[in-house]
Amino acid sequence: MSQPGGTFDIVILGAGSGGYAAALRAAELNLSVALIDKAELGGTCLHRGCIPTKALLHAAEVADQTRESEQFGVKADLVGIDMAGVNAYKDGVVGRLYKGLQGLLKQPNITVVQGAGKLVAQDTVEVDGQRYTGRNVVLATGSYSRSLPGLEVDGQRVLTSEHALKLDRVPSSAIVLGGGVIGVEFASVWKSFGADVTILEALPRLVAAEDEEISKAVERAFRKRKINFKVGKPFEKVEHTENGVKAYLAGGETVEAEILLVAVGRGPTTKDLGYEQQGITLDRGFVITNERLHTGVGNIYAVGDIVPGLQLAHRGFQQGIFVAEEIAGKNPAVIDENGIPRVTYSDPEVASVGLTEARAKEQYGADKISTYNYNLGGNGKSQILKTAGFVKLVRVNDGPVVGVHMVGARMGELVGEAQLIYNWEAFPEEVAQLVHAHPTQNEALGEAFLALAGKPLHAHS
Repeated sequence: MSQPGGTFDIVILGAGSGGYAAALRAAELNLSVALIDKAELGGTCLHRGCIPTKALLHAAEVADQTRESEQFGVKADLVGIDMAGVNAYKDGVVGRLYKGLQGLLKQPNITVVQGAGKLVAQDTVEVDGQRYTGRNVVLATGSYSRSLPGLEVDGQRVLTSEHALKLDRVPSSAIVLGGGVIGVEFASVWKSFGADVTILEALPRLVAAEDEEISKAVERAFRKRKINFKVGKPFEKVEHTENGVKAYLAGGETVEAEILLVAVGRGPTTKDLGYEQQGITLDRGFVITNERLHTGVGNIYAVGDIVPGLQLAHRGFQQGIFVAEEIAGKNPAVIDENGIPRVTYSDPEVASVGLTEARAKEQYGADKISTYNYNLGGNGKSQILKTAGFVKLVRVNDGPVVGVHMVGARMGELVGEAQLIYNWEAFPEEVAQLVHAHPTQNEALGEAFLALAGKPLHAHS
């Protein structure tokens, strides 16, 4: 580290996915960077989010495969879940990635500053009395686990995802408040580990941001897995009982369990950081920017979870790269939010990109949109894996595919091709002529496009 304080091309407040991506790209473009964070480099995603949760989900998958191994002719007994062992595996993955990131950021153009920063002028962040002045400033302060008014999180019985990741035991029973991505993933893990799980969701369906048919498939799979869920019933309050918690729903229904996980979404970390005082516009705590991620104040940009939109690490990462290139005068192409892939790593997995059927109909008119569902039952590799699900395509008639929605084991691995199809505005006929390897689940995408491309041919014959 160089001497404290100083002037830099870019001062970045927050070293999560958005902040560190901006730092690395800026350094590549020969800009000097001060990267400031009060916690560890890598932020929520690496330490308290994407990476540790996916490690838990993989351990859960191993547990299920062991439990169900007989159907593949393999005799194995699941003796139990050693939570200390699971956590050691999870922490090992995080530790290795953290070490790698620290190594990447050790370079002459980047000064890493540990401490709580505050924006004290349009070009200055102060950390412990030291001032870091930037010709440009990037705000990348990320998000925190939200709670509901009057819902006291104590870290013992009422937990956020951060607490849940540190649990040293498998709870006998759990209530998951919120049926979005985080709630559904933890419910899936705990069920695989042997807990009795109930999801409470005020909206009418689980993973409500996804296409309606995908939600239905997840709900069907969860019923089969005996994961309980109550949708369309707002939560009212929680009380502590002798052995745990009791949740009250609108209409008088109650649910009891050992713990309650609050998974009602993430709020922007922007309070008391000096943003408003410098004239930055906040809306419910989110930093408002234009499409080029500029705040409209000085040379201040914002990236990641504090900018309204999808709260995904890879979105923040891409925005960080975009802003570094923008500052360097490279005039990068604006990021299409709809073109960002989304994955929920529960069992079954959900992966999607582009518009849901409902949104496509809103945007283009119901008569201009057609859809096609290809059932994984017809896919050889999916049969081998014994998974159910489907690939759903949403297209503009005589035009490109504007939405790809998938549910089933390992569908997250297919979203790479799906996002190319969406972002390149591919027509079904163009994708249909590409060869997909056999037997792979990837063929399910190929087959869906063959069918979609074939329909007009058959209609004209």
